[in-house]
Amino acid sequence: METVITVLSWACLMTGSAFAIIGGIGLLRLPDFYARMHGGGITDTMGAGLILLGLSLQAGLSLVTVKLLLILLFALIASPTSGYALAKSARTHGLKPMVVEPEDR
Repeated sequence: METVITVLSWACLMTGSAFAIIGGIGLLRLPDFYARMHGGGITDTMGAGLILLGLSLQAGLSLVTVKLLLILLFALIASPTSGYALAKSARTHGLKPMVVEPEDR
């Protein structure tokens, strides 16, 4: 049973790290503010969630696990909310999304 938990923990840690790295690359490569915010926000939430879940599995049943799960709960609420507030503020202050018109066929 301990081996299964260890494998699941490492799978969560590795997958979460991959999401975080892909999100960082997306922040550098995507073309405009809104696309960067979307790419970074989605992968940030999923990456941090998986990393915290993997750490919780490593910690076992303890106070550390409770604290990690509370951090996860806060991150799952705060990250999308802050992304929404940032996008709404940017749109309110006149930053328009980049729109590519479809070519005529």
